Amino acid sequence: MPAFRSVPDDDQLDEALAAASQGEEWGLVALYRWAHPPLVRYLAGRAGDEAEDLASEVWLEASRRLADFQGGAQDFRRFLFAVAHRRSIDRLRRQGRRRTEPTVATALEAVASDATVEELVLDRISAEEATALISALLPDDQAEVVLLRVVAGLSVAEVAEVVGRRPAAVSVIQHRALRRLARSLQDSPALQRYRS
Repeated sequence: MPAFRSVPDDDQLDEALAAASQGEEWGLVALYRWAHPPLVRYLAGRAGDEAEDLASEVWLEASRRLADFQGGAQDFRRFLFAVAHRRSIDRLRRQGRRRTEPTVATALEAVASDATVEELVLDRISAEEATALISALLPDDQAEVVLLRVVAGLSVAEVAEVVGRRPAAVSVIQHRALRRLARSLQDSPALQRYRS
């Protein structure tokens, strides 16, 4: 396993690519260290906070196609960025179909609490009431994810397997659902009787 002490040159990168395509871990690690930082910077410009999630998707696709990849390290870099570009376009299309209302961080600070939404709901309402409230306040896909995560106690990976989605998608759905729950529960008459 060659150790690159500085920025690897094209020959070293080609060697790492050949090793990675044969399943050698050191080759993939070398490619990752070389290409990941600029990949994330690119995606941060295109996708903001979702850059790391998209970069993970890019690396997963690249690793699946690595054994059949033809070309050198610079060709691989172009391939990575082409995949990243397609992923960022897909993200923009999803955003266009699923409109969200961005919130300024200072608006969230006003309603901040040390307790999580899950803790507030589960501490103040019985399991049956919580399940009914979650189902009533959230769209079906969001309710399913929250119920599997909070009520069933499954991990993100387990929920992803159950609902047939990627773990990153499950995390996004959960995040959006919890934000929606927090907004809905803030002034919910159903919770007024549980407040001090």
